[in-house]
Amino acid sequence: MKIVKPIRVTRSYTQKLVAAPDAVFPLLCPVREADWIAGWDPLQVVSASGVAEPDCVFTTAAHPVDAIWYITRHEPDAGFVEMLKISPGVTACRLTIQLRAVADGSDAVVTYRHTSLGPEGDAFVAAFTEDHYREMMRNWETRLNHYLRHGKALPAGGG
Repeated sequence: MKIVKPIRVTRSYTQKLVAAPDAVFPLLCPVREADWIAGWDPLQVVSASGVAEPDCVFTTAAHPVDAIWYITRHEPDAGFVEMLKISPGVTACRLTIQLRAVADGSDAVVTYRHTSLGPEGDAFVAAFTEDHYREMMRNWETRLNHYLRHGKALPAGGG
């Protein structure tokens, strides 16, 4: 048995969204993300309902290995979703999103916690800087708000 000290990074960002949590929450789904992220196309979605739900599993193309996602908590009334993303041999990640109603829409607290599973994961964790994460979250926020305002996704290069 090999037990190692974890190499991990946790990043959190609060997005300001222009719609109420009940309008935003359904879009936090491997199927519905295609509505607001141009080019989003999971390889496979395993879901009894056809959308996000507890125990929904989906896979996405990634380098160096495809990622496996598992929704562990899906609580629409609480505006909360938690999922695990496993990139075998690279990283294990826990993603949580908590929506809160505010006067002009929603705050979405988005937290990623990546744990390295080997040398490629060590490099990934080192590169997952605060600046990188903030840029990623702002892009996501821009795309989601565009969809909430206009009902269509920004082009793939936009944002």
